[in-house]
Amino acid sequence: MKTIVCFGDSNTWGYSPETSSRYDIHTRWPGVLRDSLGSGWWVIEEGLNGRTTVHDDRLEPGRCGKDYLLPCLITHKPLDILIIMLGTNDLKKRFDLPPSDIALGAQALAEIARASDTGIDGAPPAVILICPPPLAPLEGTRFEEMFAGGYEKSFKLAAHYRAVAEEIGCRLIDAGEIVASSPGEGIHWQASEHRKLGEYVANYIRQHFG
Repeated sequence: MKTIVCFGDSNTWGYSPETSSRYDIHTRWPGVLRDSLGSGWWVIEEGLNGRTTVHDDRLEPGRCGKDYLLPCLITHKPLDILIIMLGTNDLKKRFDLPPSDIALGAQALAEIARASDTGIDGAPPAVILICPPPLAPLEGTRFEEMFAGGYEKSFKLAAHYRAVAEEIGCRLIDAGEIVASSPGEGIHWQASEHRKLGEYVANYIRQHFG
C-alpha cells in the first residue's frame, strides 16, 4: 500500500463556495484522487481552513503550515508522496507579501519534507508542489477586503513557484492550468473543479510513480 499525504488549506479540506460547508469525501479533490487511484493507494487529507505556508496568523492561530508539517509527516510515516498546495491564504492583505515570498514559503515546506526521514526506509518522501490557481474577481464578495490586492498577485504565483521548483528539483503542478476559482466567491472551488484536479493528479501519479 502506497501512502500519499495531501497538505493544504480550505481547498484541500473541501470548502464549498455555495454552502460554506464541507464537500463529502468523494467530492473533494483528495477523495477524487483516492477513488481514481483505487486499491494499492492510501490518500490522507491534511487540509486546514486558513493554513499559510510559513506565516503565523494573529487572527487565526494554529494556521502556520511550517509548524505542523514535520509532526504531520512523522504521524503518517512512512509515506511515499507528499503533495503540498498552499499559498492562497498568504495572499491576504494582513500578510502583505509579494508573490515571490509566497513561493519561497512553499519552497521552505518542500525542503522540510525533503530533509526528513519520513519516507520509505528512512528516506524522504517524494514531493509534489502544486501552485494554487489564481483567485476569481473579489469585488462585492465577503473576501474583498481580506484579500485586497490578492487577485492581482495570484496571477504571478505560477512563475515564482516554477522558479523555486526548478531550483530545488521538485515536481510542480500548476493548478491554474486545470481549475478555476469560483466566480462570485473568488477563493474556493466548485465541485466540478475538485474533480478535475483530483483526476489530473491521479493521472500524474500513475505516469510518474507507477
